[in-house]
Amino acid sequence: MLVITRKINESIIIDGCIEVVVAAITKEGVRIGVSAPREMDIHRREVFETIAEANRQATVKSAADAASALLRAKLTKLKKP
Repeated sequence: MLVITRKINESIIIDGCIEVVVAAITKEGVRIGVSAPREMDIHRREVFETIAEANRQATVKSAADAASALLRAKLTKLKKP
């Protein structure tokens, strides 16, 4: 992890296209601004983790649904005379 000291209105550049600016420092925390290309997803960690978990559950459900459909298809073939 890279740790950098920045003051209000100072920024860092990531990969030449993402700028992270310190917008304010308050008692509650640090406010930052992020400028990045529109096609890049930017989320707070808790939102990212919620999305990732939903994707994992959807993948598991999809795999279970596919396995169930395959089993039903095989059983149907076995039942045909």
